[in-house]
Amino acid sequence: MHVLLIGSGGREHALAWKLRRSPLVERLYAAPGNPGIAAEAELVTLDPDDHAAVTAFCRDNAVGLVVVGPEQPLVAGIADALAAAGIPVFGPSAAAARLEGSKGFTKDLCAEAGIPTAAYGRFTDAAAAKAYVATAGAPIVVKADGLAAGKGVVVATSVEEANAAIDACFAGDFGAAGAEVVVEEYLEGIEASLFALSDGETAIPFGTAQDYKRAFDGDTGPNTGGMGAISPAPALPDRLVEEAMRTIVLPTVRAMKARGTPFRGVLYAGLMVGTKGPQLIEYNVRFGDPECQALMRRLRSDLAPILMAVANGRLGEVMADWTSDPAVAVVMASKGYPGPFEKGTPIRRLPKPADDVVIFHAGTALREGALVASGGRVLNVTALAESPAAARADAYDALRAIDWPGGFYRSDIGRMR
Repeated sequence: MHVLLIGSGGREHALAWKLRRSPLVERLYAAPGNPGIAAEAELVTLDPDDHAAVTAFCRDNAVGLVVVGPEQPLVAGIADALAAAGIPVFGPSAAAARLEGSKGFTKDLCAEAGIPTAAYGRFTDAAAAKAYVATAGAPIVVKADGLAAGKGVVVATSVEEANAAIDACFAGDFGAAGAEVVVEEYLEGIEASLFALSDGETAIPFGTAQDYKRAFDGDTGPNTGGMGAISPAPALPDRLVEEAMRTIVLPTVRAMKARGTPFRGVLYAGLMVGTKGPQLIEYNVRFGDPECQALMRRLRSDLAPILMAVANGRLGEVMADWTSDPAVAVVMASKGYPGPFEKGTPIRRLPKPADDVVIFHAGTALREGALVASGGRVLNVTALAESPAAARADAYDALRAIDWPGGFYRSDIGRMR
C-alpha cells in the first residue's frame, strides 16, 4: 500500500516513524514533511489547500490511504475532496471537523446530547460577552470560537482580565477565529487527554496522555502548544476512560451521525477530571502534539491497518495493543518561544538513534546541508521505559547530549503533579 501523510511537525514525524514500520506500507510519501520525516518517507511538494493537486498526486501514485495530521486542512475540507475521488482518508469531513473548528458548535452539541461540560455562552459582540462575565464572575474562561493555533484561550482570574481577552478577540488579535467568543465556566481538577478512534458508527479508546502547556518549570510562564507529555495519563485510570467513553465520546459519535455528519478519524477529548468525574473541555479532531509522540512509542500494533479500518468504516475488525510501559516526550523549543524567537539557529549535534529514545523533528530545516531550527517547538525527545522515572531519566540524558545553544526545555516533564 502507498500512503500519503500530510503535515510537517513532530506529530507527523511520529506517525511517519510508526507507519514506516508497517509491513503493509510499501511506499510512504509526506507533504511537506521535515528533515526528520525525510528519514522515514519520500518528501513531496504539495499544497494541502490545493485539493485538486493532492487528489491528482494520489491518483498518479496509487495512494491507497491519506493520513492528515494537522487540523487546518481538515477544517478546510481536504477529506471531502479525497473521499469524493474515492481515495481513503484518515480524518473527518469539514462538517465533522467543526468539533474543533468551532468551539461554540461543540458546546451546543454537548448541550443537546447531555454531555458533561462547563456552562457557557456564545457571543458575537463584546458588550454581551462582558455582561455574561459580570454576572458569572471570575475565574472564567474566554475562548475565540475558531482555530487560533492554540493561542485563543484565556483562563481569566479576574473580570478585568476576562474583559481584556474579550476585547482582544473582537479587536482581531486572532483573526477570523475571534469573530465569535465562547465564555465558559472555569472547571477545577486535573487536565488529561483521551484519544478515541471513530469510523462514524462506533468508537474505541486509543490511549491517554497528559501534557504540559506552560513554557517553564512548575507550570509557570505563558501557554504554549505543549512543552511535553506523558502517556498513559495518571489521572485517567481504566474506570475513568470507560466513563468518559460512555458519557462523552460515544454520545458525540451518535450525535454527529444523527446530524448527517458522521465523524471518521481521531477524537482528541481534552478532559477535566475532578469531583464530578470527567468533563469535556474541548475536542480536537487530530492527534495532539506532543501527545502523539508519546502514544506512538507505546503502540505495539501495526498503525496502518487501524487507520485504514477507520477510513473504510470497518473499525470493529481491528484492535489496538499497547505496552504498559510509560512514555515521556520532552519538547526542545527555540529560546523566546512562545514569544518572538530567532529562526535558523544551528543544531550542531543530535545523539545517535537508540532503542529507548527517539527524537522526533518538529520545527527543523536544512540550510546548505546543515540542520537548523525553523520553528518555535523544534525537537521532541521521546523515551519509553519500565517506569516514569526511568523514561524521564532516559529522555533528559538524551536532551543533555543535544548541542543546540539556541534551544531550551522544561526540566520537570513527567513528574507527578
